[in-house]
Amino acid sequence: MEKIYRWQSTGLQAGEKLVGIESFIKDKRRKKDILVMGHVVCGYPSFEENFSALEIMEDAGVDLVELQFPFSEPSADGPLFVKANEMSIKSGTTVNMCFEFMSKVTKRFSFKVLMMGYYNTIFQLGEEAFLSRLKDSGGEGYIIPDLPVEEATKLHTLSRDLDLDPIILMTQTSSDDRLKKLGESSRGMVYAVARKGVTGSKTTMDESIDSLISRCRANTSVPLGVGFGISSKSDLDFLKGKADVAIIGTAALQAWETSHANGYKNFFESLQIS
Repeated sequence: MEKIYRWQSTGLQAGEKLVGIESFIKDKRRKKDILVMGHVVCGYPSFEENFSALEIMEDAGVDLVELQFPFSEPSADGPLFVKANEMSIKSGTTVNMCFEFMSKVTKRFSFKVLMMGYYNTIFQLGEEAFLSRLKDSGGEGYIIPDLPVEEATKLHTLSRDLDLDPIILMTQTSSDDRLKKLGESSRGMVYAVARKGVTGSKTTMDESIDSLISRCRANTSVPLGVGFGISSKSDLDFLKGKADVAIIGTAALQAWETSHANGYKNFFESLQIS
């Protein structure tokens, strides 16, 4: 049987080929100017409403989705997502329920699914058990914003063995040396953080974003997603030809909060993704 390898920073050997998030993004980018990644907080407002939101995203042409496992101290999240995490936990959402939901989602929808969360979730389960559950649930990888790459060596090694991608965050405040180090650990895609601070505020699409993208591109060959404050078709248009994926979170949740499924549908239709 042919052995398949994922991309590694050392490059592919003869006869090897790409699978997973990197290959998925590069393949879809042949037909689309930019891909879109959505985001839901598992269990908020409910798993039933999560599923309805995902159906809307699928119909709109969303390509990837982060399923956020709620945590009591979501340090990278703005006020709306902090509230969503708190309310989900108060309603009784557990890690097991999140994995069960992920399994249901990956079997039903065509978009690729990533787990987003915080390292405490992994620590409580144990790294091997977490990765095994993620793999069994159909996840492609994970985004853990509070885990420095220096402390992730074992987790990343175990992930490679299971064909799971750790999605690394690159920021405007990172030095060039730091970006180089992050790039060496990058697999699947890189998440470029469009501005300082937490999620939730509108980001101005200007030369600072161009500079961030250029600096990230110089330090990794994997596809590049841009997130934090992406909220409109004009933002997507700005990113076309520069980034590979536009990552949308707060703006979509705000639409659901304001007018539920109808507002959510109208929001994603306004992006004109397909």
